[in-house]
This record gives sequence, structure tokens and C-alpha cells, in this order.
Amino acid sequence: MKKILLAASECVPFIKTGGLADVVGALPMYLNRDEYDVRVVIPKYLCIPEKYRDQMEYVTHFYTYFCGRNRYVGIMRMVLNGITFYFVDNEEYFAGPYPYSNPYYDTEKFSFFSKAVLSILPSIDFHPDIIHCNDWHVGLVPVYLRHEFSINPWYASIRSIITIHNLKFQGVWNIEDMMRITGFPSDLFYSGKLEAYGDSNMLKGALEFADIITTVSPTYTEEIKTPFFGEGLHGLFWERSKDFYGILNGIDYNEWNPATDKFIDTNFDVTNFRELKAVNKAALQKELKLPEDPDAMMIGVVSRLTEQKGFDLISRVFEEMLQDHVQFVILGTGDYAYEEMFRYFANKYPDKVSANIYYSNELSHKIYAACDTFLMPSLFEPCGLSQIISLRYGTVPIVRETGGLKDTVEQYNAEKNTGTGFSFQNYNAHEMMYKVREAEEAFKDKEHWNQMIERGMNANFSWEASARKYEELYDMLCAKND
Repeated sequence: MKKILLAASECVPFIKTGGLADVVGALPMYLNRDEYDVRVVIPKYLCIPEKYRDQMEYVTHFYTYFCGRNRYVGIMRMVLNGITFYFVDNEEYFAGPYPYSNPYYDTEKFSFFSKAVLSILPSIDFHPDIIHCNDWHVGLVPVYLRHEFSINPWYASIRSIITIHNLKFQGVWNIEDMMRITGFPSDLFYSGKLEAYGDSNMLKGALEFADIITTVSPTYTEEIKTPFFGEGLHGLFWERSKDFYGILNGIDYNEWNPATDKFIDTNFDVTNFRELKAVNKAALQKELKLPEDPDAMMIGVVSRLTEQKGFDLISRVFEEMLQDHVQFVILGTGDYAYEEMFRYFANKYPDKVSANIYYSNELSHKIYAACDTFLMPSLFEPCGLSQIISLRYGTVPIVRETGGLKDTVEQYNAEKNTGTGFSFQNYNAHEMMYKVREAEEAFKDKEHWNQMIERGMNANFSWEASARKYEELYDMLCAKND
């Protein structure tokens, strides 16, 4: 049986700030448990809900030398849904009210966690074939593995994978501090290893030392080889092309299932959405005090309200789009300017805009189930889950062709009656508006519109498909040790 350890800074259901936690929590559930012993390690944050902390059992503790002195490393363990989770305990680093804080503190905290991931392995009696690292927070695991821990033969056969969930975040800090924090010698801080543009870069360390690099969609893998998307590291991705793979994230089809969703007004599936999806639309219009108009194309937005998500495009043409026979339902928080923009338009057009400037899991489910279309005009999107959820719920996505959005949404062709949504290529407000209006026109042809919905609902973007591709990578990497 192949042994895999997933290392990350967050994981559902224990702690979540973004999609990273969903991936780390879901992937182990879908791997073949007859062939893979998959376990997960994250920090034991004080902000993990008490109901989970109370279920953790103490394994052991020891001290490891880090950042100038011996540091406590506690190990807690919990089994949930058949998966073993380990939690690294150190109240000095993980006792804050949030998992992340200021950049310097996070750099030291996750450098400690990276070393601890390797340090705990003999104590938990688990010798992984592969440590699968996720994002910059555990970027130093492959570095420690091939440097400080390489003198111990017990670690020699362990391989590593780094998955990039969002390249924009890399764990950058000055070299002098990082030498002191990590204890790494100066010869690790040059351009072929941890150094980038005069600073230390934790993610770059993983990219240099890991056996395999993955991202969360095939298109994003190609995009980050270019200067615009590559965040200064595009050359390195070209150098490592033979070890570089894009595997699309999936969604949990049990959690996101309109046939069983407990949050929506009326359950439906691909066989009866023609009658029942409209019931959800009317219920949401009533709940949000919008006119109960079945002919108004309801456009949903569930997102962080940031420029990366394309809200600068929306801001340029929102007034003009609101002259059409549409309704917008917005859910999310983010940049103050965008929050205020949606509040302003909700006040000006109360019959057309519902601005919900907060986050509600329940309302998000209702929006996916009720809306006719879902707008996601991102500047960049490594994978994106909202467009996949939309397809699952029969809500037609309107997206920009970037990253996972390009990989999951097929442009509608009216003549051939093909496609699952609408997509535009250039990051341009009027090109986006043109696609919204193209969707409005298609919305009038109910027969073809419903056939497009049916194609989207029948598409398979579950973790089942993605997990098989990770298994292929694990098998390939393990074979190198045979």
C-alpha cells in the first residue's frame, strides 16, 4: 500500500479561509483506500472549533531546535470519515484568533510547521512514500527533506509534490531573517534555490526541490509559464516543464447536490429542473424582495469582492447592464469600493439589484440553485469552484477564459446547439457585457437554453475524476523508488 501524507495550512472541516481547505479535505476521501494510505497534517490552531479540538487525542510531544532554541512540538491525532488527521501543536505559533496574521510572523510560523511535518514522522510511526505539499505555507518541506533531513537514511526514499493553488502568494521575506529562522546555510539562498529577486522565497524553494509540481487546472499550468501570470517565476516553470502537471480541482458532489441540498427551497435534478428550478428562482426573488419575474434573467455573483475577480470590469458597465431585463444577486465581502458600489446600485435599482455584503453558506446554495446565470469575469483564476457548482445546479456560467474557467466552461454555439456557458477572452468590460447580452438573447430560447443546462448538469467535475489523476502521479513517483 502506498503511503501519502498531505501537508497544508488548512483543511475542512477544521479550518478554512479559501479553496485550499476544500481540496485538502476532499482529495483523501476520493482516493482508493485499498491502494493508498492517505493522511493529513495541519497546524493545531486554537481557532479550530472546540467540537473538533475536544475529539483530538494526544500522541506525544518532543522538542526540536528551531530559530535559535528548542521548540515544543506536540502531536494530536483524530480520525474522521476513515481518514487520519494529525495536528502539530505549538501555542506560541498557533494560538492566535486566526490562522494567518502578519507576513513576518506567518513566515516564521510556517517555516516551523514545515520542519515539524518531517520531525513528527518517526513519532507517529508513519513513513510516507510521498509528502504532498500544498501552497507556500509548506514550501520548505521539500527543502528540509533534501537538506537537513537528508543525512538521516530513514528520510532518503521520501518523495515530495508541491501543488500551487494560487501563485500570487509565495512566502517572501528577506534572506538575513530567513537564514536565522530556518538555520539554512547561505549557500541555499541563491537564484538556483531559495532566492528570488534579492529575497527569500518559500514557494520557490519547493519548486526547486520538489520531485513534482502541480497546479489546480491544465490552463493555469500553461498560463503561469508566461510573464503576465507567472508572478516572476515563469522561467522556473519552463525549466521544470517535464515535472509539471495541471490537475483540475473537483467539487464534492455530495455537498453540492441540488437533489438533496437542505438549504434550497425545492430539490431538483437533471430530470426535472425544467419545472423545479423556476420554483427556487421565485422563492429567492421573494426572500430578497425582488420582483417575482420569471422572464428577468437573474445573474448570480458569489465571490470575494476584489479586483482579481473582475469587479473592476463590472464597475465600468454595471449601470449600462442594469438597463436590460436582468436582476443581479450579489453575495460576498471584500474591497470597500466594490462593497459600496453594490450598495449604491441596490439603493438606486432595488428591483434589479440585491447586494448581500456578507457571507452566508445557506444563501450561496440558494443563489446557485435559483439564478439563471452566474457571472465570474476573473482576471486570473487558478481553478475556480463557483463555475463548477453553477453547472451542477443548472445555472449557466458567464466567465473569462482564464485558468480553470477555460477548462470547465464550453462556449455556447447557437447554430450547433453545443456548449455549457458563455466565455470571453480579453479582459475588457465591454467584451464581458457583450457576453452577458449574448446570454440574455439565448435565455429567450427556452428549448435550447434548457438543453445547455442539461449538458452542464451532466458534466462530471467531481473529485472522482481528479483523484484518479493524482493517483497516476503518486504511482509514477512511487515507481521511481522501486
